[in-house]
Amino acid sequence: MSAPGVLVHRDAVVEALEAVHLAVGKGIAPDPVPDSAMYAVVYMSPGRSVPESLADRRTDFDGLFQVTAVGPTEEQCLWVADKVRTALHAGVQVAGRAAWRPEELGGPPLIRDDDVTPPLWFVPIQFMIRSTS
Repeated sequence: MSAPGVLVHRDAVVEALEAVHLAVGKGIAPDPVPDSAMYAVVYMSPGRSVPESLADRRTDFDGLFQVTAVGPTEEQCLWVADKVRTALHAGVQVAGRAAWRPEELGGPPLIRDDDVTPPLWFVPIQFMIRSTS
């Protein structure tokens, strides 16, 4: 039995976000960036395989990930954050696995990035994803 993979978990998160019609990037802004400049970026940790029982079969998975909501105004950025929460609250479908609904862990306040032209607002939201075989 092989250890659970991180990519299937990342892809499940991306698919859930795309299902609510968000433009989504994997570690970078989506290409092309939508004309609205409203999008989400998924940053996935490698996670860890954990034992499913005392037999120490490491087939369960725990992983942190972050979704950064981006928008040209504060309100539009928060709209993207709401769409992210809506999508992930509905749960994710991880191929070949049973997954818990992602647990929201929060994040820092909204931030304006004046280093880009025009400026963009962004807010990172962290989640935990768990699955079993």
